[in-house]
Amino acid sequence: MFSKILIANRGEIACRIIQTAHRMGIRVVAVYSDADANARHVAMADEAFHIGPAPSSESYLRAEKIIEIAKKSGAQAVHPGYGFLSENTAFAEACEANNIVFIGPPSSAIAAMGSKSAAKAIMEEAGVPLVPGYHGDDQSVETLRAEAEKCGFPLLLKAVAGGGGKGMRVVNSMGEFDDALAAAKREAQNAFGNPDMLIERYLTQPRHVEIQVFCDQDGKGVFLAERDCSVQRRHQKVLEEAPAPGLSEDTRKAMGEAAVRAAQAINYVGAGTVEFLYDVDGSFFFMEMNTRLQVEHPVTEMVTGQDLVEWQLKVAWGEPLPLEQSQVKTRGHALEARIYAEDPDQDFLPATGNLRYLSTPDESAHVRVDTGVTEGDDISIHYDPMIAKLIVWDETRDQAINRMVQALEHYRIAGVKTNIRFLHALADAQPFREADLTTGFIEDHRELLFPKSKLDTHKALVLAAGFVLEQRKSREVVSTDPWSPFGRQNSWRMNSEFAQPLQLQVGEEIHDLKVLERDDRYQVFVGDSVYNLTARLDDDYLQAVINGHRISIHGNLHNDQLVLFYEGDTFNCTVYKESYGFEEMAGEGSLAAPMNGAIVAVQAKVGDKVTAGQSLVIMEAMKMEHAIKAPADGVVTDIFFAEGDQVSEGAELIAIEVDEEEAG
Repeated sequence: MFSKILIANRGEIACRIIQTAHRMGIRVVAVYSDADANARHVAMADEAFHIGPAPSSESYLRAEKIIEIAKKSGAQAVHPGYGFLSENTAFAEACEANNIVFIGPPSSAIAAMGSKSAAKAIMEEAGVPLVPGYHGDDQSVETLRAEAEKCGFPLLLKAVAGGGGKGMRVVNSMGEFDDALAAAKREAQNAFGNPDMLIERYLTQPRHVEIQVFCDQDGKGVFLAERDCSVQRRHQKVLEEAPAPGLSEDTRKAMGEAAVRAAQAINYVGAGTVEFLYDVDGSFFFMEMNTRLQVEHPVTEMVTGQDLVEWQLKVAWGEPLPLEQSQVKTRGHALEARIYAEDPDQDFLPATGNLRYLSTPDESAHVRVDTGVTEGDDISIHYDPMIAKLIVWDETRDQAINRMVQALEHYRIAGVKTNIRFLHALADAQPFREADLTTGFIEDHRELLFPKSKLDTHKALVLAAGFVLEQRKSREVVSTDPWSPFGRQNSWRMNSEFAQPLQLQVGEEIHDLKVLERDDRYQVFVGDSVYNLTARLDDDYLQAVINGHRISIHGNLHNDQLVLFYEGDTFNCTVYKESYGFEEMAGEGSLAAPMNGAIVAVQAKVGDKVTAGQSLVIMEAMKMEHAIKAPADGVVTDIFFAEGDQVSEGAELIAIEVDEEEAG
């Protein structure tokens, strides 16, 4: 077995590989960019080498630098993880040319599956069912238009070299086709260096079911159950599970055998995933093959009891597959939720910030957390905004869902926006519990997935007041006489009661509270209502009784920014001070950057007349494109940035003078 390997990746997957490698007695070399000098994967590795500046193109994508470090460190093999260079044919070839084992498939297999159009042809020859569409080399706009008409609508434009939802657009009519094609080609060029597209019929009620396959160097292959990854947003997976609910044993077997045929058709070696679209009538169609370990591999590990990274290392060393097909067994049910720094209320826009507070559920046989960050780390614009993967297992699907709901309630983050509240609503939604799954699940059930807060505003304000006051009390300066009222900060007055004023800002609204403290009890006045409150704070845990109702919450107060956590929900407010001098928002008619990122296209000029909804600026952040659109009809009066510029969240990008009639 290898004695030392290099991991050409970062974040949670690097940490995941290190854990297995260390358990097997293998030393690990890490690489890191400027942004990752203090990252968790660097601290976990046996040694680490600086590889370049923060942008991945100048660090983690520098194949020649990684080869140089592998040779310098004495690493016998390179594990690429997923993303970055994991499906890069040239990198796999460079490893082979330098006598370094690439822990993945042969470069020829990556090349065969790297082009989705070529992969379709191979699968057709191997007898794997395909979705109708166009996979040809002629990429002229005229040909693509004609093939779109033949395919019919709705259709899916997909980058031939793509993955992760990039370079992908759903097109519902010919009128949308040209704009969608231009955007998909531009995104594909930026992400993969290849703008070529394929066209597929877009099934309206499909499920995304994928098979985990493994092949050894002798050509033997097995499939390790299936995963349902139907719950997606922007073609990126959100919640995955294994096994896929509702599949017959015959379908499982047929799909698994087709996946192994697909892998063997390209002389595959190692871990791979064959993805299928599964339709309501029980038919399934080949979608693509990912020639690497998948993000969602832990759910397969949880139901099979196998360590897939260990399998990768053994197969790469030349050992046979650890199990025959007849020996592969599954038990129970597993789910994985991807915890992202993003804002679900703003169309899942990626978010950046500092993880100033991070508390995770306790790990056990039922709960697993795969992460590459710790409290205090920054989520930057340079890499994918995934914070962690939360994986749960139990005997049945219902029990596993309950585990997930509970674990999400125990996952608490402050300092950056996350999708935890959304995931909690998703996992607990009745249609999800009933396995009413399609790739359009999120759009179909938006009202369920964006619920109102479980805490009414008044009760939340009273809890916030209790948290603030109890934390102030815990930080009081003790006087020389502990019984003196002058050593306390409760606004004590001789022969009178004094109600402490407390202003809490929620959104743009400021709430004026008054608080009376009597014998370690509070009376909190919110508007015309009075609440009797007792509260006890232990670190971040507040136990409170409000008018006889006992309630417990967690919270974090930092620089007057307070976040309360309650049953998967959050309540954010600011301890308001007039001296803060809150700045005015950008003026009417201006368009501000919704996140940190780069300008990739400016689609208007000063003086242009624009219409409501027209795309004016295209931004790229977290490897995804976002269109900044005109809020109303008007005329462009100023443009503040050019293509290639880096911009910060809130920066004014472009200004328009809104038509008076439209404004009125």
